[in-house]
Amino acid sequence: MTEVHFYHLRGQRLERVLPVLLERSLQRGWRCAVQMASEERMTAVDEALWTYADESFLAHGTPREGDADLQPVYLTTATDNPNGAAVRMFLEGTEALPVLQRSDAAAYQRAMVIFDGGDADQLAGARAQWAALKSAGHDVTYWQQDEDGRWEKKA
Repeated sequence: MTEVHFYHLRGQRLERVLPVLLERSLQRGWRCAVQMASEERMTAVDEALWTYADESFLAHGTPREGDADLQPVYLTTATDNPNGAAVRMFLEGTEALPVLQRSDAAAYQRAMVIFDGGDADQLAGARAQWAALKSAGHDVTYWQQDEDGRWEKKA
């Protein structure tokens, strides 16, 4: 079963946190797929990854560019794994369990459910996903940001 980490954002926006999580995954040699709920949100994240730091960017692709198999990071609204990712990130309420139940889910070494703790809907959704994933037999852990933006394992 895929190991699932829940990341509870507190005080920092997704556009600031996501590049750091992606860079750490890439440093481990893992390709990443990042799933969001809408094309509009995918466009915003796409732009943020190109411009998040003056001195660098994260190479990535979307369905608009094609060649998913060449992308170390692939942004999508779909449930497939076209770039052979070992890490799947679920943003802002996208559902992890349907993806992790697919026949190709064994490719994922880790899944990350990233949610904004200040958004009541995302918080409720994360709680529901936690229960569903745990019931399905996944090893789930919960990480919360401290005041300095560092991650602390809480459960």
